Amino acid sequence: MSPSTVNRPLAGALWMLASGLSFIGVNGIVKYLGTALPAAEGAFLRYGLGLVFLVPMLRPLLAARLSRRAHAVFAARGFFHALGVILWFFAMARIPIAEVQAINYLSPVLVTVGAAIFLGERLSFRRIGAVVVALFGVLIILRPGFRSVEPGHVAMLGVAVLFAGSYLSAKKLTELAASPVIVAMLSIWVTIWMAPFALVVWRAPSWAEVGLLLVTAGFATLGHLFMTNAFRLAPVTVTQPVTFLQLLWGTLMGYLFFGEAVDVWVITGGLMIIAAIAFITWREAVLNRRGITPPVSATKV
Repeated sequence: MSPSTVNRPLAGALWMLASGLSFIGVNGIVKYLGTALPAAEGAFLRYGLGLVFLVPMLRPLLAARLSRRAHAVFAARGFFHALGVILWFFAMARIPIAEVQAINYLSPVLVTVGAAIFLGERLSFRRIGAVVVALFGVLIILRPGFRSVEPGHVAMLGVAVLFAGSYLSAKKLTELAASPVIVAMLSIWVTIWMAPFALVVWRAPSWAEVGLLLVTAGFATLGHLFMTNAFRLAPVTVTQPVTFLQLLWGTLMGYLFFGEAVDVWVITGGLMIIAAIAFITWREAVLNRRGITPPVSATKV
């Protein structure tokens, strides 16, 4: 076995680590902005400013010959993702980063359920058991009846559902378009769908806010690029565990920079959801199946 082959899993893990840290940068800036900007406006500016990073993708985008069906799926996916990102911005400003991270882990689990319903994937008893464990993890995080469930928590549950719908749409699009086109069209359609929501609540942003959201768009773009490199160098069974470190990074960031308490219930519930994702991913690898369960970073803003 050549050295380059031996080093591929390590390289893939390091690229995924860089991807996770990039997304944590997104979390930190959005948390810092808080409620200064309406959620819809902040989300719109993040994607609108991020369109500048699509310039290298213009050639494949202009050369693509897309069917009417592909355009319809692109529009539907953009709508799911746009609503999800707006809700994510809303939640990030109102609940601790660790809780946002932990509940967001539910998206890959919901993709497993959605794949069985909409894509004809077989849902075995083991996978059902993993889904049940993940749902119990969410209950432990929220603890309804023992503490108040905030609007931010409800928003994050909506985010998990909407991002799962976005990812399932993306899986369908892989049959209709090339990867660079899928990435570019997501940003374009999300920006289009967000525009009317942002217009309703618009207030003139400061140059500092615009600058921070441009940095946020840059971090998000880097996160997706690093993730793509990770997938190219290593299987998801190697890269997926690295994405789970984002719960640790998010908890540390919340504690060190925003004075958020470390909640053992949130960590416990998050670890239960992580265990469910890890099990489903491992089973897909053992059975040599076409992977459906996405890495956590694939359901990011």
